[in-house]
Amino acid sequence: MVMRCQVEVLYFAKSAEIAGIRSETISVPQEIKALQLWNEIETRHPGLADIRNQVIFAVRQEYVELGDQLLLLQSGDEIAIIPPISGG
Repeated sequence: MVMRCQVEVLYFAKSAEIAGIRSETISVPQEIKALQLWNEIETRHPGLADIRNQVIFAVRQEYVELGDQLLLLQSGDEIAIIPPISGG
């Protein structure tokens, strides 16, 4: 049986525009690879696929590459989706 937990996903800038929300709580497996976690989020908000290669992904305020890194999540963990900030 896969143990699941509730994590809060925070969307910033362009990712918030695409998702249409600034945050949400989702249920995910406690043990999940970073890329699988992104795919879970992208399934909820397919438009995020457009910025997939541009975002900074942070778990518990630590940057994570979207790859095979295994994440051990706990309920209440924060996942941040931060697109590049354009300045002028």
